[in-house]
Amino acid sequence: MTLIDPRAGMVRAFDALNDAFGLDLDGEHFAANLGPPLPDVLRGYGFDEQLVARLVAHFREIYPQVVVPATEPLPGAAESLAAVRAAGGRALVITGKYEANAALHLRALGWDVDRLAGDVFAAAKGEVLRAERAAVYVGDHLGDLIAADTAGATGVGVATGPYGAEALRVAGAESALPDLTGFPEWLREYCARTRA
Repeated sequence: MTLIDPRAGMVRAFDALNDAFGLDLDGEHFAANLGPPLPDVLRGYGFDEQLVARLVAHFREIYPQVVVPATEPLPGAAESLAAVRAAGGRALVITGKYEANAALHLRALGWDVDRLAGDVFAAAKGEVLRAERAAVYVGDHLGDLIAADTAGATGVGVATGPYGAEALRVAGAESALPDLTGFPEWLREYCARTRA
């Protein structure tokens, strides 16, 4: 939940999994704790790998119709992507979300980014960031700060996901913003500092 708010659709998708597989998964809890890749979340329920694979396949199949149309951009998201470009940077989206579905969100919102990498989390995100020589990584999850640290990048937290600003700061965020509306100004100040 750094750039988009897919929670309503995620709850509906878990409801659909419950209906299709006779389960009682808590979609509200899942939607409130987005970040890790879906297969990891489902393994946490103790399901065997065969069931995990079937659940993931069904979730991904219904996602374009159930989640994408119900997703809204978060305040400041488009402006933040534009600010990165205006500063001469490259906009990267590195996500735990299934990459093909993440691409659908970008397309639906009309956002053009320089690199999309999906199906990665925490240190694995950091490896992508390092390969891209990213200087700053913005995220809403403690795993995003692990990613920034892994890459040697400056971590910026946004408190639009499962963690508040203080938890993000404790986890290593240089700055923790309430949402992305303050990111363009933060980036301008960061660029001025680093150039100085």
